[in-house]
Formats: sequence, C-alpha cells, structure tokens
Amino acid sequence: MDLPLLPTISTFFIVLSAILVAIGWNLIRQRKIEAHKKMMLAAGASALTFFIIYASRTIFVGNTAFGGPDEYLIFYTIFLIFHITLATTGGIMGLVTIWLGLKNRLDKHRKIGPYTSVIWFFTAITGVMVYLLLYVIYEGGATTSVFKAILGG
Repeated sequence: MDLPLLPTISTFFIVLSAILVAIGWNLIRQRKIEAHKKMMLAAGASALTFFIIYASRTIFVGNTAFGGPDEYLIFYTIFLIFHITLATTGGIMGLVTIWLGLKNRLDKHRKIGPYTSVIWFFTAITGVMVYLLLYVIYEGGATTSVFKAILGG
C-alpha cells in the first residue's frame, strides 16, 4: 500500500497537535503554567503546520475525491462536511483561546479552553477518519479541486 506523502504528513501533524493539547490540558491541571503554555503553543504550531501543508496541497495539487463505493458517497460527504465544520470552529476557537491566554485574560481563557480542546480532539479524530477513508480503507479517487472533492462531480 502506497500512502500519499503530503496527506500522510499533514495527518501526522493534526494528530500531534491533539496529543500536545491533551498533554497541555494535563499540565494545567497540575498547575504547571509555563509548561502548559509551551505545550499549547507547540500544539498550535503543529496545527498551523498541518494547515500550511493542507492549504498548499489544495492550491497546488488539488484534493482527492472519495474513491469508495458510490452508495457511500453521501455518507462520506456528510461526514466530511461535519469534519470541516469542526475544523473551522476548532481552528478559530484555538486562535481565540491562545490569544486570550497570551493576553492574560485568563477568566475567558479558562472558560472556553476546555470546549476548544474537546472540539479539537474531535477534529483530529474525524480528520484521521477522512484520511483512512480516502487513502487506506478505499483507494483515493481522482485528485481534483476542493469543490469537486467535497460536492462530487
């Protein structure tokens, strides 16, 4: 099985970001504030690395369409839209959460941080599932524009 290089690397970084968020969450529960800050910034850097690789591939190469059975396409599409919604929400919330922490607005940071983390965990899990569905469980379809990959056609 030949796995595609850029999607495999980008998926690694999204999983790494979720692992770092989990470690950071544990560190703050132990009141290790500086270690928490460093870990969450590393998680943000990992997520940003994912995004740069994903966006570059999308712009320069295109996206891979679902290559599984046609009768599963609607389910894959709904799942993909759910993942994209989670990723967008989690990404924006992640930026806000990091910004609040860096600006020492800890009341709001503490309030949204746990929600942001949970959304990010689900983003990573669903991202891995998209990767598995596109490249491991089924052979990827044609590489095409993002709109065709998401909406079919």
